[in-house]
Amino acid sequence: MTPPLDSASSPAPRILTPLALVDLRAGECEQLRYPASSVLVFAGVPGAGKSTALHRFFASAPEAERPVRTASGALVLDSQHARNRLRHRLGWAPYALWRPLVHLAHYRAIRTALRADDGPVAIHDCATFGWSRRLIARWARAGSRELHMLLIDVPATQARLGQFTRGRRVNSLAFVAHCRRWERMMRELGARGDGPVPVTDARPLASASVVIIDRATLSGVSRIVFDAA
Repeated sequence: MTPPLDSASSPAPRILTPLALVDLRAGECEQLRYPASSVLVFAGVPGAGKSTALHRFFASAPEAERPVRTASGALVLDSQHARNRLRHRLGWAPYALWRPLVHLAHYRAIRTALRADDGPVAIHDCATFGWSRRLIARWARAGSRELHMLLIDVPATQARLGQFTRGRRVNSLAFVAHCRRWERMMRELGARGDGPVPVTDARPLASASVVIIDRATLSGVSRIVFDAA
């Protein structure tokens, strides 16, 4: 069984500044470095470990209701923030009824941050919808920022277990649809062949870099920093 994100073993002494498309699955990396004004999207199907990673690397508390500013200046935007905030007014109703409002609030927060903030921004997004990837890419370009993506690639069964663990289970039909779109994106990136993905450009996702990573490798990453030249 792949270890959880918070059970990191001794990391390998490797520091990576991602360029183009990099496949880190079954690899080793101690630190990921990005330019100071980067937009870094943590992507994956529901339950892949996006919120867990944001909490581990940037201390984005699960109970937060607003974007979190780290000591290093990074702004963290998790859709859970909007859900926590709206729960006070709408928690009496089934979540499925007000989920669209959570998504709307989350994307409004992303747009505002990419327009008004000048530091690095870390974003929680499934990235399984082409429209959401295009929106974030457009807002990043408008702010003269580099967009980078960290794709947390986990099996559907493991992601489903992650949903039960966090107590935020996604409707089965919606989850299957997320997984199908994720697999399509992975195939477009060449990440479903027999060997590792060759280092190539990241144009399919309109991103300066794309890192494909599994939970085991992500567990070995001790830091993500925004200071690369």
